[in-house]
Amino acid sequence: MNAKPVIGILGGVGSGKSTIAACFARLGCAVIDADTLAHEVLDEPATIAAVVERFGPQVLDAAGRIDRKALGRRMFDNPDDVAFSNQLIHPRVFEKCQALIRDYSADPKVSGIVLDMPLLLEVGWEEKCDFLVFVETSDEKRWARIEKNAKIDIQQLKKRENFQISLDKKQQYAHYKINNNSDKSDLAEQVALIFSKITGSK
Repeated sequence: MNAKPVIGILGGVGSGKSTIAACFARLGCAVIDADTLAHEVLDEPATIAAVVERFGPQVLDAAGRIDRKALGRRMFDNPDDVAFSNQLIHPRVFEKCQALIRDYSADPKVSGIVLDMPLLLEVGWEEKCDFLVFVETSDEKRWARIEKNAKIDIQQLKKRENFQISLDKKQQYAHYKINNNSDKSDLAEQVALIFSKITGSK
């Protein structure tokens, strides 16, 4: 086990993983948001050059940065393109994650480290975690949240999830489960109870 508990959050797109991570943060945990790190990697000149070479300049926005929606529309139609993008982006994201885990482990103000990483199981990072927490949310609620946030349409979501481990299997990996079909105060209570069990087991 790590010096401080490393907690991985599992769940589908729109399940509320970031909301759960924020609940852990209020308990003194440091949250590593892999999506934010991926944004940083996508802004690196070497990444932009490789993506343009593969997909063409139409995946760039007016400022010359990678348009994530445009890239997603192109890559999720082809398994080879998904593999290319993962190999390009994930190693750099992992380097950044490793550095943050080291920093947070040495910080006395941090009580735990939470990994908010959409493809945590798919890339084998469950081995970096001491505990896995699955966020259970109905498909209807997930889709409603996704449409409300206008991040991605449902057809794109289904394409992406075809490349991911099923939610049933993710749930089987989890040490703890959180039901996110109710209100936020209930979520905070569930997270607090789980964190007390995690810290009590160390």
